[in-house]
Amino acid sequence: MVTKPMVQGFSDAIQGLVKELRAEAPDCVAAGVVDMGTGMLLSYETIDSHPPEVLDLLAGATLDLFQGRTVVLIEDVFKERRGVDSTQHYFQEILVNSANLTHLFIRMTESQDVVAVVVCRKSVNVGMLFAQARRVVKAYGL
Repeated sequence: MVTKPMVQGFSDAIQGLVKELRAEAPDCVAAGVVDMGTGMLLSYETIDSHPPEVLDLLAGATLDLFQGRTVVLIEDVFKERRGVDSTQHYFQEILVNSANLTHLFIRMTESQDVVAVVVCRKSVNVGMLFAQARRVVKAYGL
């Protein structure tokens, strides 16, 4: 059950979001939040220890996935062809399957430059992963 406090600072909300994602996402082994404006990993929890350089690379990889040069070009073409005049990004969620893990990246609703990352075992029910992660992200509404 999502337990977001009614009044809290941004930092507290980010930490709460990460804890809630770790607790609620099925087969979750790690969760984090990336600020794409600064390129920083704001908060994370994981069941394993990872070298700091790997965690730093996560933020950069997230930025590339959502706002890399080619991705932005694709979004601009879609907007132009569809006559859309908006700063909102088209790509809101990205699912990546690696050899052993499933990684879900979700843009926050209000803060388009903030992305929640959930990493689960490959055996995860992807439908449940999306449902739980979306529910938590919506509750935090950052």
